[in-house]
Amino acid sequence: MLRSLSFFSIFVFTATILSAKEGMWIPTLLQKYNIEEMSEMGFKLSAEDVYSINQASMKDAVVLFGTGCTGGVISSDGLLITNHHCGFGQIQKHSSVAHDYLTNGFWAMNRAEELTNPGLTVQFLVRMEDITGKLIRKTNDKTGQGAQMDTTQQNFERIKKKYLAGTGYSADIKPLFNGNQYFIYIYEVFRDVRLVGAPPVSIGKFGGDTDNWVWPRHTGDFSLFRIYAGKDNRPAAYSPDNVPYHPKKFFPINLKGLKEGDFTMVFGYPGTTQRYIPSQAVNLIMNQSDPAKVAIRTVKLDIWAARMKTDPKISIQYASKYVSAANAWKKWQGEVKGLNRLDAVNQKKRGEAEFEKWVASDPGRMKKYGTILSDFGKYYAQFQPYQAANDYYTECILRGSDIFTLAAKLEPLETITDKEKLAAEMKKVREYLTGYFKDYDQTTDEKVWSALVKIYAKNVDHRFLPEKLVKLIPAINEDKFPGKIYTKSTLTDSLKINQLLDNFNRKSINKIVNDPVYGLFKLIRRQYLQSVEMNFKTINTSIAAVQKRYTAALLEMNGEKRMMADANLTLRIAYGKIEGYKPADGVNFKCFSTLKGIIEKDNPEIPDYNVPESLRKLYRQKDFGFFVNENGEVPVAFCASNHTTGGNSGSPVVNAEGELIGLNFDRVWEGTMSDIIYDPDECRNIALDMRYALFIIDKFAGAGYLLKEMKLVK
Repeated sequence: MLRSLSFFSIFVFTATILSAKEGMWIPTLLQKYNIEEMSEMGFKLSAEDVYSINQASMKDAVVLFGTGCTGGVISSDGLLITNHHCGFGQIQKHSSVAHDYLTNGFWAMNRAEELTNPGLTVQFLVRMEDITGKLIRKTNDKTGQGAQMDTTQQNFERIKKKYLAGTGYSADIKPLFNGNQYFIYIYEVFRDVRLVGAPPVSIGKFGGDTDNWVWPRHTGDFSLFRIYAGKDNRPAAYSPDNVPYHPKKFFPINLKGLKEGDFTMVFGYPGTTQRYIPSQAVNLIMNQSDPAKVAIRTVKLDIWAARMKTDPKISIQYASKYVSAANAWKKWQGEVKGLNRLDAVNQKKRGEAEFEKWVASDPGRMKKYGTILSDFGKYYAQFQPYQAANDYYTECILRGSDIFTLAAKLEPLETITDKEKLAAEMKKVREYLTGYFKDYDQTTDEKVWSALVKIYAKNVDHRFLPEKLVKLIPAINEDKFPGKIYTKSTLTDSLKINQLLDNFNRKSINKIVNDPVYGLFKLIRRQYLQSVEMNFKTINTSIAAVQKRYTAALLEMNGEKRMMADANLTLRIAYGKIEGYKPADGVNFKCFSTLKGIIEKDNPEIPDYNVPESLRKLYRQKDFGFFVNENGEVPVAFCASNHTTGGNSGSPVVNAEGELIGLNFDRVWEGTMSDIIYDPDECRNIALDMRYALFIIDKFAGAGYLLKEMKLVK
């Protein structure tokens, strides 16, 4: 059985010790590896207070919100706070021109007004456990890769069944250290989660894309939900008879104030980091993959933005899509900038040179690890063209236009022959269509579709394109691509599609297959599957096998020194302190922002900075209540040196006493390369100050009744 490790990255690939601020740590191992350091930094609680299966602990107040955010429970009646951008999709679904909750905000003034959200879940971690020995006990390094994967998958199912027997819980098994270690995570999943409140986008998204990933920040990025359960306090499907969930633990909210240097801890579900990838992978990301994806999304976002300005309905329809696409688009730009600033490729190469010396110093290591770096070089050289083709296919075809996304959803109907499976798939398609056409505008999508098909045809290696598309390239480049192909498609008409599904038979399938847009999608997809996907997956699998050996070697190289396992959307903690940073010569960012800064940015001519009149009035009247700092200003946000990434959105930020002081919602642009290389001088997370959230709830929204169920520490 592999030894358990906590994970503190002491080097990029060298033995150089980095800042203690770096790391996303596994809560079960705090006592062994982190709690002493945390205490030295000011933390006043025990490891058992953070994570325990024997008593209520902070983990019982943290949820995985939806499929990629975090949230924190803030009352004994299941009131939950997460980011506005995490709840954005739900708010948008409830919005219409008549009830525009994005523009105007939404506040339930009693529990009867709270809005249901079908499909939304929150998950509480019950416990986690290292199961490495149990999972891989029938495999070894000599086992063939295919057989090893089959055995591991069989063990997955066997172990899950054993752990879940009679519990009603769900389970997930995740690899750590690139498959050198495995943990099982047991969850209690709640499916009745209702929208309680959300500020208007002019507050919840103040600064918009202009300020996204930027400090100083003045965004009121929060929304409120409530978890409901059956009368036994266990998860239950939605029912009007359900009651508010009573959690084992909820966060008290600190109103005593913050100061520079205060200890901070972020508790959440970070999504993905790549701390141990080699220099070739970094080069691919910063010089090929990220720039290509940025260029594609720039075109799509520009089209969306122009169309959204023409019609309030289109603005609502594409609001969530735009926010989601723009977030990664801007992050990739910052990532490239940061990697270039840190000379990341050469930094990795220097680490690899140290690794090579360590391997060469021992014959046993040479036999075991001697080919790792050369294998990386060989496989990444093979991988590069397939990665490029895959990026273009993903961004232009699979996730590009709405109509191609719909075509992908319809594709299974063409091949499924079993009646029961076909009925189940048709049900999924019908459910998808309801939301799809609500957020679809034909003219907008036609412009996106035309632009992205042109980009795809122009930039993808011809050997990866269908012959028919290659022949059309001259016409495409001259904007003479057959314009009627989109308008002739049945896929643009919700009535026609639903009629096909109502009377679904072989003729219906033929109509779909013969649809011009669907036909083009299938033509491109078929060529991708034949010439790209298999090679992409095969080489990627080979790279993953080398990466696993490399990471195992690094664990051995570091001995008992703690290393950080890459984030994988499982519960972690990060700790640091409130502090600013200096991103450029002559620039020294302080660590706090206030409502005064919002008023200073106020500009009705710029949508990102158009402050609601009622907020202006509160500021003019200085009607701040007790939500103020030592200078009498309403605090809005702060930055701190906690190592975070995507998935940490909505993560509770607590102080040394375990009291909620903020809600994580972003990183600074200069530090977005922290998924790959961490810079303690410039990597900062950005958090909403809880006092601003309470100020908006009470003074702006008039929903102060919600504060009565919270525990406020003054």
